[in-house]
Amino acid sequence: MRSWWSSVWPPVVAVLFFLLVWQAAVSIFDIEKFILPAPTAIGSEAVTGAAGLFQHTLATLQLTLIGFIIGTAIGLVISLALHMVPFLKTALYPLLILSQNVPTIALAPLLMIWFGFGMLPKVIVITLVCFFPVAVAALDGLARTDRTMMNYMQMAGATSWQIFTKLELPHALPSIFSGIRIAATYSVMGAVIGEWIGSDRGIGYYMMLQKSGYRTDRVFVAILVIVLLSLLMVLLITLLEKRLIRWNRKS
Repeated sequence: MRSWWSSVWPPVVAVLFFLLVWQAAVSIFDIEKFILPAPTAIGSEAVTGAAGLFQHTLATLQLTLIGFIIGTAIGLVISLALHMVPFLKTALYPLLILSQNVPTIALAPLLMIWFGFGMLPKVIVITLVCFFPVAVAALDGLARTDRTMMNYMQMAGATSWQIFTKLELPHALPSIFSGIRIAATYSVMGAVIGEWIGSDRGIGYYMMLQKSGYRTDRVFVAILVIVLLSLLMVLLITLLEKRLIRWNRKS
């Protein structure tokens, strides 16, 4: 308990100090609310507008979970295919890296033109931002398998499938979960980007509405919701990792 508290209180104090400086700066320099609202104004708006924001939050969370699950699954399938077939890894891995040089927000308008304004283009956006960290982390974890143990299992007559399930995959799980945690945070960002381009609900849609009305305080509330959703996703993945990888002390 003491070690947990010693790791928690420094960032809590830092955040509180930042908020106090922010509040004081707004008061001292008399900054207009539509330019930079005070933390107290943002908190008050979060409380009064919570009911109206709840449905938008649920819509974004639903979209995030769907895209995250699909993107993670595709990332794992790609990593396993490239690992099992060395020729595919040599041929496609550079293309996998190059694919990340195209900004997702630049592809989003094209996806809307091709697939309309329904859920599909938004799910594709989230998938595009989620599959890459999972695929790369899984490939890295599989490539770091203990070669001594692998040689021992091969000499003992183990099949390729046995080596994969008993050695390579368990050894790669910590790396895989590291990639999944990154994808979890990216999934919320991808959902918001998709809602920016075209949607009638969700946090991204809510932010665009408040931006048009110069309601900066509500934009900050939406940012706070995005941060909380990202933290929730990471927390769920971390708890799942601790349950599945009990032997890994780092988890």
